[in-house]
Amino acid sequence: QVQLVESGGGLVQAGGSLRLSCAASGGAFGGYAMGWFRQAPGKEREFVAAIRGFYGSKEYADFVGGRFTISRDNSKTTVFLQMNSLRPEDTALYYCAATGAWPMSRRGVSINYWGQGTQVTVSS
Repeated sequence: QVQLVESGGGLVQAGGSLRLSCAASGGAFGGYAMGWFRQAPGKEREFVAAIRGFYGSKEYADFVGGRFTISRDNSKTTVFLQMNSLRPEDTALYYCAATGAWPMSRRGVSINYWGQGTQVTVSS
């Protein structure tokens, strides 16, 4: 059983930056693809970014537009999401996800583990 704990969310002004972290425990971290999803109030959950386990391949949602960078530190079993040039529309609850499949389903299907989420609020 893998546990995922997100941190790093908060309130930031438009144009600012945040770095989200997701610490994993209880499983073979390197074998999982890790990703981030988000869900804003009244909207469906959407895919943000994913990174493969051993090969480090990355995928991003189109709306990221080069503003976000996903990375992982397998030695620390942690995945990061560096978010720059934040916009009010980036306000959402951000979830960490782990799956044994690649590419990661952008609909969130076949995700093995989810974190509890960390809130990101971007003020205009």
